[in-house]
Amino acid sequence: MTMLILSWIVFFSLIALFSISNAANTINVMKYGAKPDGKTDSTQAFVKAWVAVCSSAQAVTMYVPQGRFVIKAVVFRGPCKSRINVQIDGTIVAPADYRALGDTGNWILFIKVNRVTVIGGTLDARGAGFWNCRKSGKNCPPGARSITFNWANDIKISGLTSINSQLAHLVINGCNNVMVQNVRLNAPDQSPNTDGIHVQTSTGVTITGSTMKTGDDCVSIGPGTRNLWMERIKCGPGHGVSIGSLGKMANEAGVQNITLINSAFTGSDNGLRIKSWARPTNSFVRNVLYQNIQMRNVENPIIIDQNYCPNNQGCPRQTSGVKITGVTYKNVQGTSASKVAVAFDCSPTRPCTGIKLQDVKLSYMNTDARSTCKNSGGTTSGISMPNSCLKK
Repeated sequence: MTMLILSWIVFFSLIALFSISNAANTINVMKYGAKPDGKTDSTQAFVKAWVAVCSSAQAVTMYVPQGRFVIKAVVFRGPCKSRINVQIDGTIVAPADYRALGDTGNWILFIKVNRVTVIGGTLDARGAGFWNCRKSGKNCPPGARSITFNWANDIKISGLTSINSQLAHLVINGCNNVMVQNVRLNAPDQSPNTDGIHVQTSTGVTITGSTMKTGDDCVSIGPGTRNLWMERIKCGPGHGVSIGSLGKMANEAGVQNITLINSAFTGSDNGLRIKSWARPTNSFVRNVLYQNIQMRNVENPIIIDQNYCPNNQGCPRQTSGVKITGVTYKNVQGTSASKVAVAFDCSPTRPCTGIKLQDVKLSYMNTDARSTCKNSGGTTSGISMPNSCLKK
């Protein structure tokens, strides 16, 4: 009996010690003056909390409790000494006046950090005023992305909700080994340039189990993106999952090893899109796989556009130098909102090669859809609806 009592004493002592240790390793932003009232500017409190967690020699949590915390543009800079969790139970809110963020480019910026995990919570950038300014044609500030990771490694973003971003919700730039899972990104379908996730110059990014309703691309994939894995994505409204636009610059890093599987598009302007500027460049796209994709009333389910030239500025009478090769569409099914469900408009100077269509079944208003091909070659196997126009 004595041994049993001693065992229980040791057990509860360990629990108490563990609880004390956890409390010591959690830094609440309210300790530094943050107010959850939706009115008080808590920017400096968040900065001070970050300084504390970044300088900790042990793994530590920066905690944002329930409530609405107003912060202006903020930079969380590294490198830091140890692993950091940012646990958000409440909502982080931008100032009511969009101009408070409009000239910053980024609202919440993590820069040169490693081993950072952001869990849960909501970001509300209150973008409506900025969108209205853009639509009115007034002299507007350039706008801000909601949350950005620049030159960061071993990052995880899980369970985050972002609403009403001025520009892109989440930007991953110059990063390695990033996991994005179960995020919800939401802005009205007419909000300009509100991309869901933008990835560029990054390697080893994984995006899973996420829902994106945006006014621009659900996922946009920029130059220098390699080894990007996406699965269980729900997109729509929005402009689809887009590689590009690429080739704006003559010397530009290419895109390769891109995978999107087990995903659905509903009411989006595009589904699977690759687009490039009609300009000379050494950029490229290669080794892309789209598999098990469901389309529901999507305007352009499958599209390659190598004649991107907005407002006919800087590219008329030129052709794209982006070399597109090795793109596979496997088990893509559903409905198109336009008669042309598959459109490959490739460069006459750099034709698309190695395109593979396997078991593609897309219809238009319960009738046969069409496909169009320019300067594009590849193979077709299995179901082919609409009839393939690829040349071997």
